[in-house]
Amino acid sequence: MHATHDPAAPPAPEIGFDDFLAVDVRVGTIVAAEPFPEARKPAFKLTIDFGATIGVKRSSAQITEHYDCTGLVGRQVAAVVNFPPRQIGKFMSQVLTLGFPDGDGKVVLVHPGVPVPNGGRLF
Repeated sequence: MHATHDPAAPPAPEIGFDDFLAVDVRVGTIVAAEPFPEARKPAFKLTIDFGATIGVKRSSAQITEHYDCTGLVGRQVAAVVNFPPRQIGKFMSQVLTLGFPDGDGKVVLVHPGVPVPNGGRLF
């Protein structure tokens, strides 16, 4: 799924600006988080509110190293909202929650530094 987590890897091939604009990255607030014990790798099931236009969506996220379910609720995160849904075991993940790898390759969530309106699009 991921090209590489190595920070020393060369950049991906150049793309056009229109390719970037085709990826719809929005901010939403996690309204529920629960363990996902059926997942092959440790993960949580997230319910994220992206505001009136996008609505509430679900996501599977492998973020158990740095986060717990209770601490996630109320946190804003960035996610790709225009990928097709993906079946993860018996769970349908509707958005791709975004993160960066820490020094050990564990996911650190992407989030705004100050609160912003849910549904705001990355630019």
